[in-house]
Amino acid sequence: MDYFYLKALHIIFVVTWFAGLFYIVRLFIYFVEAEDEEEGAKAILQKQYKIMSTRLWYGITWPSAVLTAIFATWLLFFTPEGRTWLLSPWMHIKLAFVGVLYVYHFMCHRMFVQLQQNKLSYSSFKLRIWNEVATILLFAIVFLVVLKSTISWVWGVVGIVLFAALLMLAINIYKKRREKKNN
Repeated sequence: MDYFYLKALHIIFVVTWFAGLFYIVRLFIYFVEAEDEEEGAKAILQKQYKIMSTRLWYGITWPSAVLTAIFATWLLFFTPEGRTWLLSPWMHIKLAFVGVLYVYHFMCHRMFVQLQQNKLSYSSFKLRIWNEVATILLFAIVFLVVLKSTISWVWGVVGIVLFAALLMLAINIYKKRREKKNN
């Protein structure tokens, strides 16, 4: 298969995988926040969130994660460009971030199983923070791919840390405004 078709398919499945990861955690948040509703509404909402999360997780997120890995492997090992990239330090760092992303995916799977068993024990605040981990990984991976070795790793790490700090600040501001609004 032509290199550019493989690359396009890889990018498409990365995008759908991230969409699934972003949305599944939102569903976890909605499920947890439904605990505050009256019993009838709570049961209806949580049942619907379970259905939505199952369809998302098994219909989009898992297939996208698997297809991302398949097309990435094909690109890296079966194309001349990929074999060249495997020798580059930026690719090693990118693959480390991708490894962390798969760990994140498996941890989300564990949360998904807990949700299906009505045993999800995280607060909506902790889940909002958890949701931003995928955002930080996305930024790190995309910047590595686009900039490759043209950026100093020190500045790259500083940028990711600052970005993460800004996200946490935004979450805390949102939490304080929400608490103020509810009081």
